Amino acid sequence: MLKAVILIGGPQKGTRFRPLSFEVPKPLFPVAGVPMLQHHIEACVKVPNMKEILLVGFYQPNEELNKFLLNVQQEFKISIRYLQEYSALGTAGGIYHFRDQIVAGGPEAFFIMNADVCSAFPLTDMLRFQKDHGEPNSFVILGTTVSLLFILVVCWILKRSKIGFVLHYVEKPSTFVSDIINCGIYLFTPDIFQHIGAVFQKNQQDMLLYPFDGEEPSNGWHRAEAIRLEQDVFTALAGQGKLYVYKTLSFWSQIKSAGSAIYASRLYLNQYHTSHAERLATNEEGGALLFLPDAKLGPNVSIGTGVTIGAGVRVRESIILHGATLQDHSCVLNSIVGWDSTIGKWARVEGTPSDPNPNDPYAKIDSETLFRDGKLTPSITILGCNVNIPSEVVILNSIVLPHKDLNRGFKNQIIL
Repeated sequence: MLKAVILIGGPQKGTRFRPLSFEVPKPLFPVAGVPMLQHHIEACVKVPNMKEILLVGFYQPNEELNKFLLNVQQEFKISIRYLQEYSALGTAGGIYHFRDQIVAGGPEAFFIMNADVCSAFPLTDMLRFQKDHGEPNSFVILGTTVSLLFILVVCWILKRSKIGFVLHYVEKPSTFVSDIINCGIYLFTPDIFQHIGAVFQKNQQDMLLYPFDGEEPSNGWHRAEAIRLEQDVFTALAGQGKLYVYKTLSFWSQIKSAGSAIYASRLYLNQYHTSHAERLATNEEGGALLFLPDAKLGPNVSIGTGVTIGAGVRVRESIILHGATLQDHSCVLNSIVGWDSTIGKWARVEGTPSDPNPNDPYAKIDSETLFRDGKLTPSITILGCNVNIPSEVVILNSIVLPHKDLNRGFKNQIIL
């Protein structure tokens, strides 16, 4: 049997996703019409002999999360449970803390997936690769090829041998190491807990030598359990012939910011043509969706439930969330319109796309900082929930926090 573990983080994470993460936990934000996590779950249930999916994070159980778990369990007919960490324990500390739950029932292997990635999730290919190339107790990292420019800002670089195992593992290298990066999707056997346990024991020994290290003694257990797969485990495993990388040629992207959510939505919408054609709406001519008289939506637009679209509206490369109203002849480009927000007649809401270079086949979207040289970095426009934009007003490259009634236009600003 197989299991899957999805690392969903917690409320201290996802700060670059604000103000959208104020209303809903980031892993539940709708990307291409469904919660971000649902894409992971749909991929997991397609894997033969998958028996259980575990969500690990430190969100407090809430109505949105409980409702999501209930819905996906009913839809996919598989056990899906949430395991809450007492604190942020890192990508390895969380699964080590719940290792008894993960190995219960005797799974031969289990997947680990970060929630904030968008991917085709080639899970069965990773299983096949492990059987064909790895040792019985080897571990597999999903990797993808990137351009040299992206290497300078990504977190983890993999250098692999000709037969596929990882020779060297580096975080944010200052010089070129490899053109393959870690996608945040792994296939482990239960033996991985021996290697994580070794790090845990070392942390405990370090605590005896340096008992305080700037923290209260009561935090010692947390310090020992806070373990990172990438820096603490993979760097030690590299070169031992136990850690392999399977390079995917399918799409992959991070979802660190709201701008990357629009790019991820585009990737998933394109995949829907073969995987979920029923989720796509097109007119008889097969072009952009014609919604109301003279209204035009598309390409790459996701519309939530209860949205009102007026006549002559134009929407492109955007996400319109539940309950929003776009009045007659308004225009929304490269933007996210929050829940229950209203855009007045002839108003224009526009952002600057942060897409990767379309001429580079290995380009990946960067997660840029919010500010550059003391100024707001031009990016997509984000309207929080219940924002009202007056008629004939232009909002450009701006972030509007929830529950705001604007009375004029803004450019390159955060409206508090």
